[in-house]
Amino acid sequence: MTAPPDNCGPGHGDDRGTGTRRPNVLVVMTDQQRPDSCGVFGQRLPVTPVLDGLAADGVAFDEAFTVQPVCGPARAALQTGRHPTSIGCWRNGLALPPGVPTLADRLGRLGYRTGYVGKWHLASDRGPALPADRITARWERAPVPPSRRGGYRDVWVAADALEHTSGAYGGHLFDEHGERVELDGYRVDAVTDVALDRLDRLGPDRPFLLWVSYLEPHHQNDRLRTIGPRGAAREFADFDRPGDLPPWRGDWRWNYAEYLAACARVDRNLGRLLGALERDGRLEDTLVVFTSDHGTHFRTRNLEYKRSPHDASLRVPLVIAGPDFRGGARRHDLVTHLDLVPTLVTAAGGTAPDTDGSALQRPTDRDHVFVQISESCIGRAVRTRTHTLGVAARTPNPWAGHLRPAADRYRVTHLYDNAADPHQRRNLARDPSVGAIRERLVELLRERIAEVEGRTPTIG
Repeated sequence: MTAPPDNCGPGHGDDRGTGTRRPNVLVVMTDQQRPDSCGVFGQRLPVTPVLDGLAADGVAFDEAFTVQPVCGPARAALQTGRHPTSIGCWRNGLALPPGVPTLADRLGRLGYRTGYVGKWHLASDRGPALPADRITARWERAPVPPSRRGGYRDVWVAADALEHTSGAYGGHLFDEHGERVELDGYRVDAVTDVALDRLDRLGPDRPFLLWVSYLEPHHQNDRLRTIGPRGAAREFADFDRPGDLPPWRGDWRWNYAEYLAACARVDRNLGRLLGALERDGRLEDTLVVFTSDHGTHFRTRNLEYKRSPHDASLRVPLVIAGPDFRGGARRHDLVTHLDLVPTLVTAAGGTAPDTDGSALQRPTDRDHVFVQISESCIGRAVRTRTHTLGVAARTPNPWAGHLRPAADRYRVTHLYDNAADPHQRRNLARDPSVGAIRERLVELLRERIAEVEGRTPTIG
């Protein structure tokens, strides 16, 4: 595909030779948000009225999944459409490698202006077991250099680790020139202020891609709790406990109302972004995507919040609204983060690239999702419509630095009948009555590992 010239003037937003306007693209991404926090996906309380309205005009995906339930690898998959191990981003602290095409690269070549605001988490190489071709290069508290911005070239106001440069109130990002941009007030509001400012700078002569990445409703790492806007949690104190959260395990009891309050503030700011586009007359020509990088189980399944094969970790909210995604439809096909790059490139008038995903302009025909898990274990999983199988390698303490990207031997650790047990409360991994199902899923997982990773492990 030949890249358009950089000096494209007015009218470049039209498909050449067709007179059809190519859509702007706005991606709004949260961190660690469960679908059941959203009204469109079953939340009773008025947490997400803006998103619910967007879904009523667009398409809601009821079976959307991450392919790696931890921040960095999930974001790498979102930006590239490739499995995390395929691009060397199999755990946090491994940067996007140079030369791997990203969404911003691909839309930039199609003449789009590209911009990113918020949490990045894909610039630093650090931590244990760095690959031999990488050296420690940390940008968590420093401006991310242009070479590590994933192809976002026109707008950049971000931090590689927003949790290290800000708290729930106050802090800073770094702009296109590496200068500090102060955040005033609740972080979600302040990040949106920046996004609105940069949205005003993305002129009408060319279509744009703007990715807005919030840290909320992720817990604040240094305090091990979610922090909503001051006083807002009272509105959500009468929440319904999700069925997968056991009554006396985990930290959801003192976190969940704050969590919903943070989700509600994200929703309010989604409304601010949509309102700005509507006032400018650009909303009708903008494809809006709302999603999260992964979910959370509130420390009920292991000692932290995700990194497990459970739906609480894997399922994500996904709503797409705009050209080709209208009518208030509900989709029940299995979709993943890998699908966003081909979907958005296709929407932009390009040819769907050769990635690990599929363009969502048409329903997928998948019968399962393949998941890689890192850090808490070397793990793999397949999630079908009816069952989940999870496996893990026998390692000493992966958190202490023994972690590798993959293993030659795994053991079955989790097996759930999602139809009979939708909250995944009964682990059937050692139940002899499901032996045939177990073996079928083991063989499916072995095939997918071989296909994606080029090795066929032993699973017992």
